Amino acid sequence: MKRVLLISNSTLYGSDYLDHAESEIRDVLGNVSKVLFVPYALYDRDAYATKTRERFQKMGYDLTSVHKAADPKQAVNDTDALFIGGGNTFRLLKALYDFDLLDVIRQRIVDGMPYLGSSAGSNVAGPTIKTTKDMPIVQPPSFDALGLVPFQISPHFQDPDPNSKHMGETQEERILQFLEENDTPVAGLREGAMVRIENGATILKGSSGARIFRKGMDPVETSPGDHLDALLGTNQSESSHAA
Repeated sequence: MKRVLLISNSTLYGSDYLDHAESEIRDVLGNVSKVLFVPYALYDRDAYATKTRERFQKMGYDLTSVHKAADPKQAVNDTDALFIGGGNTFRLLKALYDFDLLDVIRQRIVDGMPYLGSSAGSNVAGPTIKTTKDMPIVQPPSFDALGLVPFQISPHFQDPDPNSKHMGETQEERILQFLEENDTPVAGLREGAMVRIENGATILKGSSGARIFRKGMDPVETSPGDHLDALLGTNQSESSHAA
């Protein structure tokens, strides 16, 4: 049974790194002793791993980074839980392909290993990364991602500012364009929002809401505590990658 926590952002305004998600992280991880961190979304992997290790140590968890492992695939198999951090989603996914990690990660999560994702780490949990806001600074072999959930994540979702003079596309308009070409539901997670999948339920957590988009339907506003299964299709068949 999958145990997945998909966090929109790692740092919430007015708090420090992962502070706003600590209670959910602790609850998902439970009594695990070893957490493996995936820092591929940022260029300086050493600094990113050090920052994250110190934060997890404060929560009582021993964290190591996959970029220091002699055999990254074996490191995934040996850990008790996985955390993929934020940064550039294209760079992250390319590295996952480069090190041939998608299948081994997917299988471990299907088998019940806890998965934590933040921002880009949440993006890659979906079927593809087509709803990321990031620039394609590198080119992965495919946009296909882990497929741990059968819906797309769009982190850092921002509502249109009625006072803004900016005439470019809003994030909502971009998601609606995605749905013109794709059938997969999209969860637009505002800052402070997170989606938790456990015990067969998909629940919105955190301090802010999410906007759910489905092809041919009006967007639906959701609030923390809401069950999202019917909206996102998680009570139906899993995505093809997660089978």
